[in-house]
Amino acid sequence: MPAAPTRFHDPGVTADAFHRSVLVRCPRCARVAHYAQGRGQRLVCRSCGLSRRSTGPDDGFARPELWLRTETRHGTLWAYNLEHLDLLRRFVAATLRERDPWYEHHRKMTCVGRLPAWIKRARNRDEVLRALDRLRMSVVTG
Repeated sequence: MPAAPTRFHDPGVTADAFHRSVLVRCPRCARVAHYAQGRGQRLVCRSCGLSRRSTGPDDGFARPELWLRTETRHGTLWAYNLEHLDLLRRFVAATLRERDPWYEHHRKMTCVGRLPAWIKRARNRDEVLRALDRLRMSVVTG
């Protein structure tokens, strides 16, 4: 008897839900740091103690390189933070992917709706899941 399909229901979130709190590479020690946007920008690294805050649009403060980023033979796989990574992992691992019946493709492109085709393909599932697991482990060990 075949196993029941793993279901994923698209929660309908966009990338805007994840980009305000991002895991980045610390510019000082090259370890994992936290970058937050709100009323200004802030970078905090627990490893080396670096803490920077934006003072205005002309201070040259830019978001550093994403921490959760890896290359696969198909392309670059990345996530903003652990919540985004979890959403991607649940989507890729699912054998049955569902969305709301009133979903309109041209108006509301969700985070998983915008994923490249190579991530969505079942034949790439194992490779993409391994890459996502490597990314999660990099946060624990980094």
